[in-house]
Amino acid sequence: MKLKKQVTVCGAAIFCVAVFSLYLMLDRVQHDPTRHQSGGNFPRSQISVLQNRIEQLEQLLEENHEIISHIKDSVLELTAHAEGQPALPQHPLNGSWVLPPESRPSFLSVSPQDCQFALGGKGQSPDLQMLAVYSLLPFDNQDGGVWKQGFDITYEPNEWDTEPLQVFVVPHSHNDPGWIKTFDKYYYDQTQHILNSMVLKMQEDPRRRFIWSEISFFSKWWDNISAQKRAAVRRLVGNGQLEMVTGGWVMPDEANSHYFAMIDQLIEGHQWLEKNIGVTPRSGWAVDPFGYSSTMPYLLKRSNLTAMLIQRVHYAIKKHFAATQNLEFMWRQTWDPDMSTDILCHMMPFYSYDVPHTCGPDPKICCQFDFKRLPGGRINCPWKVPPRAITDANVAERAQLLLDQYRKKSKLYRSKVLLVPLGDDFRYDKPQEWDAQFLNYQRIFDFLNSRPDLHVQAQFGTLSDYFDALYKKVGIVPGMRPPGFPVLTGDFFSYADREDHYWTGYYTSRPFYKSLDRVLEAHLRGAEILYSLALAHARRAGADGRYPLADYALLSNARRNLGLFQHHDAIAGTAKEAVAVDYGVRLLQSLTNLKRVIINAAHYLVLGDKDAYRHDPAAPFLGMDETRSSQDSLPERTVVKLGTSPRFLVVFNPLEQERLSVVPVLVDSPHVRVLSEEGQPLPSQLSAVWNSATDVVPNVYQVSVLARLPALGLRVLQLHKSLDGHPEAVPLHVFPAAADDFCLENQHLQACFLGHTGLLQVTGEEQGHRVSSEFLVYGTRTSKDKSGAYLFLPDGEAKPYAPKDPPVVRVMEGPLFSEVASYYQHVQTVVRLYNVPGVEGLSLDVSCLVDIRDHINKELALRFSTDIESDNTFFTDLNGFQIQPRRYQRKLPLQANFYPMPAMAYIQDMQSRLTLLTGQALGVSRLSSPWELEVILDRRLMQDDNRGLGQGLKDNKRTCNRFRLLLERRSTANKVLSSGFFSKLVSMFKALSFPGTRTGSPEVQDERPISFPSLLSHITSVHQNAEVLVMPVALEKPALPALRSFVPLATTLPCDFHILNLRTLQAEDDSLPSAEAALILHRKGFDCSLEAKNLGFNCTTSQGKVGPGSRHGSHGKCQPTSLTLMYPLGTASNSTNIHLDPMEIATFRIRLG
Repeated sequence: MKLKKQVTVCGAAIFCVAVFSLYLMLDRVQHDPTRHQSGGNFPRSQISVLQNRIEQLEQLLEENHEIISHIKDSVLELTAHAEGQPALPQHPLNGSWVLPPESRPSFLSVSPQDCQFALGGKGQSPDLQMLAVYSLLPFDNQDGGVWKQGFDITYEPNEWDTEPLQVFVVPHSHNDPGWIKTFDKYYYDQTQHILNSMVLKMQEDPRRRFIWSEISFFSKWWDNISAQKRAAVRRLVGNGQLEMVTGGWVMPDEANSHYFAMIDQLIEGHQWLEKNIGVTPRSGWAVDPFGYSSTMPYLLKRSNLTAMLIQRVHYAIKKHFAATQNLEFMWRQTWDPDMSTDILCHMMPFYSYDVPHTCGPDPKICCQFDFKRLPGGRINCPWKVPPRAITDANVAERAQLLLDQYRKKSKLYRSKVLLVPLGDDFRYDKPQEWDAQFLNYQRIFDFLNSRPDLHVQAQFGTLSDYFDALYKKVGIVPGMRPPGFPVLTGDFFSYADREDHYWTGYYTSRPFYKSLDRVLEAHLRGAEILYSLALAHARRAGADGRYPLADYALLSNARRNLGLFQHHDAIAGTAKEAVAVDYGVRLLQSLTNLKRVIINAAHYLVLGDKDAYRHDPAAPFLGMDETRSSQDSLPERTVVKLGTSPRFLVVFNPLEQERLSVVPVLVDSPHVRVLSEEGQPLPSQLSAVWNSATDVVPNVYQVSVLARLPALGLRVLQLHKSLDGHPEAVPLHVFPAAADDFCLENQHLQACFLGHTGLLQVTGEEQGHRVSSEFLVYGTRTSKDKSGAYLFLPDGEAKPYAPKDPPVVRVMEGPLFSEVASYYQHVQTVVRLYNVPGVEGLSLDVSCLVDIRDHINKELALRFSTDIESDNTFFTDLNGFQIQPRRYQRKLPLQANFYPMPAMAYIQDMQSRLTLLTGQALGVSRLSSPWELEVILDRRLMQDDNRGLGQGLKDNKRTCNRFRLLLERRSTANKVLSSGFFSKLVSMFKALSFPGTRTGSPEVQDERPISFPSLLSHITSVHQNAEVLVMPVALEKPALPALRSFVPLATTLPCDFHILNLRTLQAEDDSLPSAEAALILHRKGFDCSLEAKNLGFNCTTSQGKVGPGSRHGSHGKCQPTSLTLMYPLGTASNSTNIHLDPMEIATFRIRLG
C-alpha cells in the first residue's frame, strides 16, 4: 500500500510539472515580442518557428500521456493480485448507505489528442447545413399551381441546342416486405410474378432496363427458380439490363433503426449478392422511408457505393432546393474533417415516387404516361384524363407533351442529364403491364431520338446508368464532387408530405415491437461473438466435429429476421395488425434460437476439460435466463431452485469492456449465499418479487449480486442454500397518498420524490440541479384529419395525466440499490438508484410499464423538466451512431418539433448536460420551454390517417420502456484548460490559417453544428442495451464437470472503441460456417468537457490504435475491407495493429481457429 501511494504521488507530481511546463512554453510563444501584430501576417521564418514549437508541444503532450500511462500500468501491476471483489456498502444509523472505497482503482486516461476531435474546426464548411436551412425557410405552403407544393417552371426552347437533354427512364417496382400483407403473402401474390415476368420480358429487347432493391424478396424467389432462370438473371445483370440497387435485405426505416441492425441487413444483402450473382451494388435507392438519416449515406459510402437517391423529404425543403438547383448535392457527415464521407445524393423533387409525380411538375399530364392506367384497367387517373396508347398517328403530339415535362423537370437540376423513375408499389406484376409500359415508351423514345431538332436523347436506364452519364457529362470520376454541386450536412427529419401533416407519430407507434427489436439485436450481437469465439476454440482443439455447427443456420435466420424488421413499415409500427403479429412471431422465434446459440457456446467455453463437451439438444447444459410465452408477452425470468448442492451460474458480459454490474437472479429461497468461482463470498442484496403494488410472489426472491465481469467473457458464480441464520432484510415502505416527500442518495446522486405521486422531483450532486418528471396525455384533432400510425396531429398541447385513483408508492432501500415504484392506473414506474462503484451508480435507472389499452385517441408522454437553460437547442441521436443538434421552431406546429430518439437525447448549458438514454426507439422533443425534454411512451388511435394503411393503432400491448437519466457537469479542469492552454493552441492555429476570422464566434459554430456524447454517456448506453445474460447450469447434481471463467481479451480495448460485431462468414454451404469472420469496429467520438467519475474499470484511449492483445482468437492475416466485405482495402497484413479515426466504422476479414 505504501508503494502504491508513493507511485501515485510521484505520478501526480510528474503530471503537474509536465502540464505546467507546457503551459509556460506556450505562454512564451503567445507573448513573443518579436511577433508581428499587423493583421495576422507573419514572416515565413516566424511561422516556421511557431510550427516547430507547436510540434514540440505535441511531442511533449504525447510524452506526458505516455508517462501517465506508465504510472497507471505500474499501479495496476501493484494492485493486480489484490482482492478484486468490491466491498459491501455499510448502513450506518442515519439511514443512508455508505460505500467503502473500492479495493481496485480504476483510471480515466484520455489522450489530449483524442479530445481535439470533438472541438471540430477542421475541414471546409458545407454550403447547405440543414439546421440553418430550417431556420431560413418560411414554411408558408403557398399554392404553386399545377405543381401545388412548388412553383411554375419556364424555359427557353433553345436551351438545349448546344447540349442536348439526356433522359433516363428507370423502371422500378417498390416491394414492401410486409405492410398491408405479410412478407410471404406479398411474395406469393405479387412479388414472384413480378420477378418471373422480369426475366422473360427483359430478354425480349436488350434496350429494356429494370432495378431491384429488396434482397429479402429476391433471395426467396431465387431459392424457388430453376438453374436456367438463374443463369438468365446473371446474364441480365452482367449486360447492365438489371441493376441491384442498395442491395440491403430491406429498404430500412432510417428513424428508428439502430446502426448495428442497419449494417447487419446491408451485409446480409451484399453477401448474398456476391455469393449468388457475383455483383456489387454501386448506387443507393430509398424512395419510401419517411425521412432520411445522415447515417445511411455514411454506411453506403463505406460500402463503396458512389451515389444515392432519396424521395420523402419535407415539401418545403424540396421546393427550396428546387428553386436553388440544390436537389443534387454531396452529402457529408458533420464531423468529417477531410471530405472522405462525401457521397452524391439525388433528391426527387415532387410529391411521390409514383408515375404521376415523376415525369415532371404536372401530375395531370404525367399520369397520362402511366400506361398501366389505360382505359379498361383496374386503376385510372384521378385527374380524369386517361393515358392513350402510342400510335404513329399520335406519337408526335404525345412525345412533345411528355418532352415539355422532361424539360421543366430538368430545369430544377444543374446538369443536362435527367432521371425519370417509372414505377410504383408492386408494379409490373402482370405481363400485360410490362408490354404496356415498355412498348409505348419505346415508341416515344424512338420518335424523340429521330428528331435532331428536339435536342433530346431518351432511353430506358438503370440508376447507375443515370449517375454514370452525369459523371461523364461533367467529366469526373464516379464518386468525386461534380463542379458547382453543393455540399450538405445534416439530416431530413421530420417529414411532412402536405400541409401540417408531419410523420412524427411513427417514431413511437407500436413501442412493444420497437423494444423487442432492440432485445433481439443485443442477443444477435452476443450470439455472433460467442459463437465465433467458441468455434475458433473448438477448431484449434480439434473438437469442431462435436460442436453444433448447425447453430450457424440459427444465426443466419436471426440475421434475416432482424433485417426484415428494419423495413420501413415494420420497426416503424405502420403495418396491418396481422402483419405486426407475423413480424413478432419471427422476432420471438429468432430470440429463442439465439439464446440456444449462446447457451451452446457458453457451455463449451466454460468447461475446464473441453474433451468432456457433449452437445445434447434435448437436455441443454445451461438454462435460459428468461422465456416469453408468446410474441406479444413480456419476458418471465427463470427461477433457480436451491437444494443441498450448490447451483452454478454462467454470466455473460457482451461488452468489450470489463464491467462491474449488479446481476439479478430469481431463487426459490431467501436463504441464499452467492460465491465466486473460487468460493469467495460476493456482495448481494435480497428483495421480494412483486405481483402488484402490495402483493408479493410467493416463494420467489431476487438475489442481486455485485460481480466484476470480464470483457466479452463468461464468469462462473455459485449459489448456496444457507441453512444458518436469517436473510438480511432491507427496509421497505409502502406510502399512502399523502406521505411526505423523501430522498434516496448514493455517493454521486441524490434523487428526491414527491411522496403522494412517487414522481422524481430533484436529482443532482452538490450543485443541486433540479430534475422533475410528470406524465402527460395528448389527444387528437376533432377535424377530418386525425393522428394515426404515421401522423401525429394533436389537439393542442399535452394535458396532465389524471388517473382515477392516486398511485400506490413503494420504496425499498438496500445496500446495492434502492428503488421507488409508483403504481398508476395506466403506468407503473420504477426509479432505481444503484449504490455501487462504476457506471451503474452514476445515473438513475427509470422503467415505465405502460398499458393504455382502454385509452381512445390518446398518447401518453413522459416529460422531464430541469433548470438547465438550454435556449432553443436540444440534441437527439441518429440510429445510435451520431448526434444531431435540433432547434425548437416556433414557426412550425407542435408535432413538427418531434424527432426520432433511437438511443439518447440531451439538453445542456455551459455548466451541465442532462441526457435521457433509451433502451428502445421513441419520439422525443424539447418543446416551448427551454428546460423540458419530452418523450412519447405509447399511442392508441382509433382511425386511419389516410396514408394507405387502412387501420388505426388499436393492438397495444403491455410495454416496458427503459431509460437511464444521466446528469453531468462541465469539468472544472476542462474549463481551465480550454480557457488557457488549449484555447491558446486553437487560437494560434486559427490565426495562422485564417488571419481574418474571429475565433469562437457563434456564427462559425452555427455553420458546423456538431456535438458528441461523453465517454460516460456512451458507456452507459451500451450497458443499457447489452445487459448481462445469466444462464443457470441445468444439472442439479453434485457431479458437475469443472467449470472455469472464460476471459477472451488479453488486454483492455480502448474505451472509445466498440466491437460492433464479430460475424462468422458462411461457407459454400449456406448453413455452415467458414473459418473466416468479419470483425467490425467503431471508434466513437466523445466530448471530453464533461466530468468522468470512477467508471469502475480502467478506461484509456489510445489515439485510435488497437494492439494484438485485444483481438483474441484471430490468426494469420487481417484484411481491411469495405464495410460489407465486398472490396478489399489495401493488402492483407500480418501486422497486428489497427488504427481508426474518430467516428469511423471499419471491417476486417480475419481468420478464426
